[in-house]
Amino acid sequence: MKKRSITLIIWLMSIALLGVMAMQYYFVRESYKQKSKLFDESVSAALSTVASKIEKREIYEFAQHQERTNREKFKADQVLQRKKEKLLAEQLRIQEKIKLLQIQQFEYQQSYRESEEELLGIFPNAVFVNNSFYETYVKRKRYQNLIDFNVINKYVGDNYFDTNIELSATRQIPMIPAKDDSTRFIIPYFRNNNVEAIQTATIKPKVNGKLAFELHDLERQLTLLDAQKLAVATNLFDTLAVIGGKSRDILRDVETSLQLAKKPFRERINIKVLKGDIDAELAKRDIFVPFNIEVKDDRSLVIYETLQRADPKEEIKFAKYSTKLFENDLGSVPGVLSIYFPSKTSVIRDTMSYMVLPMIALLALLIGAFAYTLSIIFKQKKISEMKTDFMNNMTHEFKTPVATIMIASESLRDPEIAADERRVNRLANIIYDENVRLGSHIERVLNIARLEKENLKIERVDVHINEVISSVLESMYLQLQKVNGTLHTDISATNDLVTGDELHLSNVFFNLVDNAIKYSSTAPDITVKTYNTKSNIIITVADKGMGMTKDQKEKIFDQFYRIPTGNIHNVKGFGLGLSYVNDIVKRLSGKIQVKSEKDKGTIFELTFPLKGTNLD
Repeated sequence: MKKRSITLIIWLMSIALLGVMAMQYYFVRESYKQKSKLFDESVSAALSTVASKIEKREIYEFAQHQERTNREKFKADQVLQRKKEKLLAEQLRIQEKIKLLQIQQFEYQQSYRESEEELLGIFPNAVFVNNSFYETYVKRKRYQNLIDFNVINKYVGDNYFDTNIELSATRQIPMIPAKDDSTRFIIPYFRNNNVEAIQTATIKPKVNGKLAFELHDLERQLTLLDAQKLAVATNLFDTLAVIGGKSRDILRDVETSLQLAKKPFRERINIKVLKGDIDAELAKRDIFVPFNIEVKDDRSLVIYETLQRADPKEEIKFAKYSTKLFENDLGSVPGVLSIYFPSKTSVIRDTMSYMVLPMIALLALLIGAFAYTLSIIFKQKKISEMKTDFMNNMTHEFKTPVATIMIASESLRDPEIAADERRVNRLANIIYDENVRLGSHIERVLNIARLEKENLKIERVDVHINEVISSVLESMYLQLQKVNGTLHTDISATNDLVTGDELHLSNVFFNLVDNAIKYSSTAPDITVKTYNTKSNIIITVADKGMGMTKDQKEKIFDQFYRIPTGNIHNVKGFGLGLSYVNDIVKRLSGKIQVKSEKDKGTIFELTFPLKGTNLD
């Protein structure tokens, strides 16, 4: 395959792979957006339903209570029907006065809260103390050492703690009654977790007793008047409906709204029921995710929160959903119910995992197939190039002896040469030698073919390695002498008996020594050694030739691979010798290692187990 075709295939496969990745990314992103939108809509719908349930439940409970009250009042009103018109004006006057007193009481409570918040803002550790405890232990300094400060850290969730300080006495003494109704605090000063000193602070009473008494008295009077209303009316609004000619149902709705709005916001919310409603509504929409709750009253003050923050101004970086509470109240600002989902993103990712994981697996399969295909293409290209090189070498190697035989045969046809017996014998010897050479080449190729087909016959007989090596070196002596080579031998293995095939072992050593001669740029300097280690015999064939690079050393046992020698083609062969050597050594349970440095030479080390050795 041409390089241009391979490049085109790589580009096309890369574009296709990138296209698949882009489509998968777009699909996942759009799926995530859609699921996030559905999640938001489901949570918002659940919150709206919960807010509606809370309001309906409150109205239902109030209506039941009002119905019971109205029935009782109606019975009493039957007796006092004739007095209701006279009592109506008094009732209105009392109610107006009650409203004024309630406003004064509210302003007084607001003033008290501001004083309390100012004190706690300056002294966060301030602890409320009742007046009897103050008169008994605090005011009398000799008993101050009996005061015990108990610091309680209450875990409220999400790694937040609520710290409270409780007062108690280590020893009980007779209590002194409180002398007034002022609100008092003790401010402890800690050092090394011990109270070093205390300070007291006093603010106005929590409740204005005079206003409370007046309100109680007026409400008592109003209760007495309620029993004397008109027969056609059960409350003030029914009376106004009769006098003003308005629809009684409309005024009753207005009355209900105003009556409910008067209740403190904290009393209108049952947190336990609220949490149960939220869980139930989310479960109906298949949302089972941990969440935090925040409830704000009609003054935007947080009255309940499960997510604590060190800094109130800190922005919560969670998914937040809110809805209004008691939105239908007249003359009152609605409260706000909010829930937070700290793990919304991870939950949506989990719901998408059923399709993301197969997509990732498919993408990995495509990438793997792409990489495997490229690997096969490059391997096939490399094999094709090596086979081409092999065919060129084989043609050259076969052509030389064939051409020599042809020339010698044509010479024998010459009558003059045929008459010369000496020249005939010489030409016959040339033809014989070239035939032997040609047969050797053919045998090499056939052996490699047999090795690949696993049908090469290997004999298992006793072989003395030292004798085989000596025989190979003796047969190659003339070849070494021809190139002015030097041979050093150290055949000192005392035990050299192995189980193997003498012919193939001879071919192995012949190939190693032949390569040492071929790849020596100067006169070859070859050293052959044998020695024993434990139950093995080791043979080393070392030369001082051109050596190999690390990359070349990793490829020398591949079929058809020949170390490049530039544009000089003086090293002949098919690139099959070392592949044959490696295969034969492994078939005979041996090992082969190569050590080489560029321009410094190469050492081949063969290890064979001695006869009688147990093989793993």
